[in-house]
This record gives sequence, C-alpha cells and structure tokens, in this order.
Amino acid sequence: MARLRRDCPWDAQQTHRSLVTYLVEETGEVVDAIETGDDADLVEELGDLLLQVYFHAQIASGEGRFTLEDVARGISDKLVQRHPHVFGDDQVPADLHATWEARKKAEKGRNSALDGIADSLSVIARTTKVASRTRNHHVPIDLPTDPVTSDEVGTAIVDLVLRAQASGVDADQATRDALRALEARVRAAEA
Repeated sequence: MARLRRDCPWDAQQTHRSLVTYLVEETGEVVDAIETGDDADLVEELGDLLLQVYFHAQIASGEGRFTLEDVARGISDKLVQRHPHVFGDDQVPADLHATWEARKKAEKGRNSALDGIADSLSVIARTTKVASRTRNHHVPIDLPTDPVTSDEVGTAIVDLVLRAQASGVDADQATRDALRALEARVRAAEA
C-alpha cells in the first residue's frame, strides 16, 4: 500500500472521503458473497474490504495521524476491555447485549441510547439499531413485540414499498420521517 501511494497516480490522490464509495461497495460485495455461500468469493471480497482498512491507515500514516498498527491495537484493546468474562475473572453476564451496551455507554460517555448510531446507515439498518439500543438500554417506550417470521417481514416490506411507489410516496423518505419520530420518542422518554 505504501508503494501504491507513492508510485500510482490514482492511489496517490485518494483521500478518506474519496474512498467512501469503495468502502460501501466492498462491504456490499462481502454481504453478497456471504449470502451466496461461495467461499472463493468471500475470501476475495474480504480481501477487498481489508484493502480498504489498509488504504485508510496508509493515508493517515502518511499524514502522521495514525498507523495500521494503531488500528489493530485499538480493536484488540477494545475487545479485551469489553470481554472481561473471557480475558478476566468476571462471570458471563446474564444479558450480554445489555452489558456490552453499558460498557460502550460508559467508555464513550454517551447520554442517550441513540448516541453513536451511524447516520449513514440505511433506514432499515438504522431503525433496527434504534430498536435494539432502545430495548437494551431499557428505555421506557412501547415497541411492538408481536412475533413475525423472516418471510413475513420481507414480503410486508416489499409490498409496502410497491404500494408506496404506486401511490407516489417516497418509501425511503417516509421511513426516515417515521424513524425520526421514533427517535424523538426515545429521547423524550430518556429525558
């Protein structure tokens, strides 16, 4: 990567920002390889995703900000710190998700269950994360709990998007608006 940054004009001009689209694309290709179950594709796509980590670390290293070793050390330290039941003497917590979230909240000084959820997630991924955090942080609002199958979810979402499109409704925007309303309810309940 250091040689590419030095000797390839395209690689040399890239920035963290210019590479975002490739990071997203490579992540999607990893998901595709996982879902098709093809190990050869998964190996290739994980390599392409790993290249993105190397690329970003090399850019930062060239700017004197951080190195690949800093990235690796950071994730290693984080995993050890968040798993005292594995790397220490703690017992396995009864609620691993809630304990994980509590550790992250304390580590990062978060005040809300919603703090730290990436704005750039797809609306469905973000809604899932909001629901998960709301439940794991025991925010006192009612969320639906009726059981549903994977097939029912997929079919209902696709049908709703088809109905929205036929009605001239931007389903993505409508869902983002509904998610913002849910986030407002969560913040109000936390206040």
